[in-house]
Amino acid sequence: MTEYAVDPRAFAAEDDARLPDDAPRIGVVVSLCFPGMDEESLELMTRFTATAFAEIRAAGGRPVLIDSAAAEKPNPRGIAASYDALLFLGGGDVDGELYGKPSLAENAYGVDRAADDFCLAVMRESLESDQTLLAVCRGSQLLNVACGGTLVPDLVPSDLHRGGPGQPMFLDEEVLLEPGTRIAEIYDGRRQLLVRSGHHQAVDQVGAGLRVTARALDGVIEGTEHTEKRWVVGVQWHPEDDAGNAESRAALFRAFVAEVSSRVALV
Repeated sequence: MTEYAVDPRAFAAEDDARLPDDAPRIGVVVSLCFPGMDEESLELMTRFTATAFAEIRAAGGRPVLIDSAAAEKPNPRGIAASYDALLFLGGGDVDGELYGKPSLAENAYGVDRAADDFCLAVMRESLESDQTLLAVCRGSQLLNVACGGTLVPDLVPSDLHRGGPGQPMFLDEEVLLEPGTRIAEIYDGRRQLLVRSGHHQAVDQVGAGLRVTARALDGVIEGTEHTEKRWVVGVQWHPEDDAGNAESRAALFRAFVAEVSSRVALV
């Protein structure tokens, strides 16, 4: 690992004490450090994760940190059952060996195989139990790999999805939403959505049970959902980037927490 690591205290909030006792517990899986983390990525990971925690709380959920890069990780078996839902956030690239392309990602960044293995084990258990699941950026890629799919190791060109040399990493990107999908429903049947992107990898061959829900203007897959599960949604963009549209960000997190809450109420 590196000398840089996100301080988990950045996500603590007195607001948790104000949440009702029956607020759904949502495990937030994210790596607080990864190989090659620098000051820029430290700031981004801190800010994005803090925003995700704030949005979950605002929607009525109780977020709980699960650090997938911790030196002493909990046993992944049983973690999914400890929470009402799981949110997988962004971070470093997924190890190419996990989807059959170990030598193709020349610009691979932040690869942490132990974190990948941990995340995939937790995610597969979550899918097996048909748990509510939201997967963002790296999370959406892990979702596809967990279902047997593959990734594009290095998008060329990537100018629609990530800032170039000397530019900010994250930029606004237009994506096209597929009608009749959960993501289109969340955004009131809209066909286009402006999102915040900063990625050089993406879903390639779609995994079993998944379908494409959004594409970039160049055809790159930007969203998926599981057709055999009640609510499993993956987005390649970053709704938790607070530089993006606040209404769009809140809409996705509200839909996620509302689904969790409805399922908890039935138990």
